Amino acid sequence: MENKWDVIQVDKGLKEKLWSKNRTFAGDVWFRFSHKRSAVVGLLVVLLVGLFAFVGPKFTNHTYDAQNLSFVNVPPNLKVTPYNGSLYYITGNLKVLEVSGNGKLLGELKKVREDDPNKEIVFETKEGELKLSYKQKPARIVDGNGERIENLKSMWNKSYILGTDQLGRDLLARLMYGSRISIIVALVATVVNMTIGIIYGGISGFKGGMADVIMMRIVDIISTIPLTLYVILIMVFLNSGFLSIIIALSSVYWVSMARVVRGQIFSLKQQEFIYAAKTIGSTNRTILFRHLLPNAMGPILVTATMLIPSAIFMEAFMSFIGLGIAPPMASLGTMCNDSIQTLKSSPYQLFLPSLVICIIMFAFNYVGDGLRDALDPKLKK
Repeated sequence: MENKWDVIQVDKGLKEKLWSKNRTFAGDVWFRFSHKRSAVVGLLVVLLVGLFAFVGPKFTNHTYDAQNLSFVNVPPNLKVTPYNGSLYYITGNLKVLEVSGNGKLLGELKKVREDDPNKEIVFETKEGELKLSYKQKPARIVDGNGERIENLKSMWNKSYILGTDQLGRDLLARLMYGSRISIIVALVATVVNMTIGIIYGGISGFKGGMADVIMMRIVDIISTIPLTLYVILIMVFLNSGFLSIIIALSSVYWVSMARVVRGQIFSLKQQEFIYAAKTIGSTNRTILFRHLLPNAMGPILVTATMLIPSAIFMEAFMSFIGLGIAPPMASLGTMCNDSIQTLKSSPYQLFLPSLVICIIMFAFNYVGDGLRDALDPKLKK
């Protein structure tokens, strides 16, 4: 049988060539990061939250501090009562709001009188009087025969998409501004902590000897005090506000960064390329900032990414206990604190800011986890 297969002639110089796609270090890191689904999802969520916090306020008609006491504790989903061709919503404090057919709040009905013996409140409408009976809970509008109207209609609140708080402020606008405050505080505190931790840990690891012992004992002393308690003590001496919480967070969270940098410098300064740099006469500053720290940026970036959710939670916690962002400025922590008063009647006021805090923290944790795997050369395939 005739052989239909021919032997391919290969140049001898090509036998030693590795047939693989050539990528830079940054390209290789992005390749591994983009192939980790949870990290990509986390990055997308971070970008969406950033757009929500910084771009979202431009598309809303409400501000974080505008109050409307007529629309207090109005939920995002309304249970309205059809009566005489109109729709009415009964609030928890026995006010009656007129609602349009598409779900927009038109205004509060004027109270005419209150009939205490019959436990009824009479309101004035365009069609006449409207009676609200609170003999039984929940309160209901009664028709001309004195019968309670129970056939309620569910519709979304188009005036306040996520509802209002106990002062009639728009929760959507407050969530946007609160997310912005949390992200800015976390990023600024992380950058400051990175700067202090990198310089402090780099000098400690590079110098070694007695200098390293003294510097690390200072770190150990700071670490013995719980960081949360340390931040609270600092905030007690500072006035509540945006700058104060940044100073408080920036003064303690650099400890973990310094330890990570010191460990990396210790392991890298014994490498051959450092000895080569010393041989050609490079200064200590050049060796530290141009050779050691750039090669330790992988663990540094991962640690910085993990510090961001911790800073966000700490800012929310400080604002929750009244030591963070001062009212009327919106913060996720202050929103949680304000919602405690109406937790039973309006649980959505606590659920929404808590959900945003969890989403931001999980997203940054997934991004940090993806960076850790992407920057690890042992996982390269």
